[in-house]
Amino acid sequence: MQTGNPHDDAHWKRWMLSIWLLMCCALVAFRWANIDFLILADTDDNLRLAQVESWLGGQGWYDLRQYRLNPPVGIDVHWSRLVDLPIAAIILIVKPFFGALAAEKAAVAIAPMLPFGVAMTGVCLTARRLVDKRAWAFAAALLICAPSTMNMFMPTRIDHHGWQLAFLALTLAGLVDDRRVRGGLTVGLASAASLSIGLEMLPYLALTGGFCALRWILDQREAPLIRSYGIALAAGTALGFLIFASEANRAPRCDALSPVWLSVMVLAGGVIVLLSYLRAAQPWVRLAAASLGGAVIVAAFVLAWPQCLGRPEGISDELYQMWFVNIREVKPLYEQTLKTAMSTAALPVMGLIGSVWMLRRDRDHVLLWGPFALLNLASVCLLMWQTRAGAGAQLLAVPGATALAWHFVPRFARSSRFVVRVFGVILSFLVISGLIVNFVFTFAPLQQTSAKLAAVTSADARCPTLSALRPIAKLPPGVVFTFVDLGPRLIAVTPHKAITGPYHRNGDAILDVYRVFRGSPEVARPIIRAHHSDYVLICLNSPEATNHRKAARNGLYARLEKGLAPDWLTPVPLPADSPYRMWRVAKD
Repeated sequence: MQTGNPHDDAHWKRWMLSIWLLMCCALVAFRWANIDFLILADTDDNLRLAQVESWLGGQGWYDLRQYRLNPPVGIDVHWSRLVDLPIAAIILIVKPFFGALAAEKAAVAIAPMLPFGVAMTGVCLTARRLVDKRAWAFAAALLICAPSTMNMFMPTRIDHHGWQLAFLALTLAGLVDDRRVRGGLTVGLASAASLSIGLEMLPYLALTGGFCALRWILDQREAPLIRSYGIALAAGTALGFLIFASEANRAPRCDALSPVWLSVMVLAGGVIVLLSYLRAAQPWVRLAAASLGGAVIVAAFVLAWPQCLGRPEGISDELYQMWFVNIREVKPLYEQTLKTAMSTAALPVMGLIGSVWMLRRDRDHVLLWGPFALLNLASVCLLMWQTRAGAGAQLLAVPGATALAWHFVPRFARSSRFVVRVFGVILSFLVISGLIVNFVFTFAPLQQTSAKLAAVTSADARCPTLSALRPIAKLPPGVVFTFVDLGPRLIAVTPHKAITGPYHRNGDAILDVYRVFRGSPEVARPIIRAHHSDYVLICLNSPEATNHRKAARNGLYARLEKGLAPDWLTPVPLPADSPYRMWRVAKD
């Protein structure tokens, strides 16, 4: 082999690192305007930045309340400090040399690249171990072509989802590691790290743990795998709880790593370790023992934490109907636009097809491909529940899609006909990656026109920009009563305080915002006064504004939009082209 060849097994890590660095440069260039103007379009990214700022400003490590929302008590944020660490480190390194603003820009640009690198390493290792040692390049390419997944690694996406995807990729790599102890430790520690951040990947993590147990049931020689997995899961989760669980999460909450899930994971890890020492030659004995252990875990959870058998968010029916069901990413895939649904589901479907095809084709590795087929099936089913499962579903699809690409793309490349070589390779990869969907919709004039019209009428993209918020930031600091989705952005880039953000633990504050903008001025005034608000702020034609207008044609928002402000609100002058309208609240 020639030195430096990308197929050379000794150099694949160097080539993968090169691809990652090139992609980092390309992504930063692509999102440079957002970085330069510190545009964080997602509410979670804004709150993450505000959370890091508060911590660096002296707020306690275990105190994750955001006191600039719903002051003076603040709002309860169920997140973890684990994700704050790289962001804070970048800010602390850059700030002494270039100032605070440049440091924050560097942090939002660089921080998402770190989990992207971990995720690429995970999927490339999985492809090498599961498909072929030379198939890693296809895995890297398919990851880059996964739109929902890559959206979580884009510069300015500093929230926790990127790291959860990265740890999920490591879990897959550990699941197919031929070194049993190393594989078990990888799956267990990656699962524990993911749980320390949040519970979004819990269904997939539970399945991977079950697959480890299944391998032991079918082959007793897998005992080192489940023993190391059980130890890593229990110890890693306990350590994650001790280091990263906030003061609020020390209570038995169902939506984060709290005593609830800590007890479940420690018990599960302990049961798995005990099972690994069982010496039974017959698989049915091991199956019975594993079933008994699983029953013990489930029974303990049901008896100890019955409050967690319902919705983990623990929100009221009123909040669920008024706010939660209107969140776009929470809606099932079949309620999204055709383009969104097809572009989200294309790669997961191809991954499922690839895993099932390999399951039938590669009989010697049924125990390896079987779990991936089930993970792909579960991820596609979860899309029918909530669209936000798309990022995880696309990442899980990479190994199966890689198998398809590895077997079919080279066939076209070896063709003696030039046309078949060129168009066959391109078209086959477009189909396997799901990118064919984007091409179809790009060249569909009616779809494109309707999408543009929807974008124009449904939201004003100028609202989160620094230029739009700069006049507001110059006003005397105060409490601003504004939309739920505007609160995190407002506190991230202005000195003001706001009422709340879209975080389910703060249902009362969210309901107050909805009651104000959908209620009459008589209903709204005492609520606004109760929050000691100095200003009222609206963004015209934003998605939340549209929802308020539709829900209450004569509510306060609809009246303010028409210029019919009550006499206890005094207009605050803003530039003529501002997407905002603002009023000062009269003090009694």
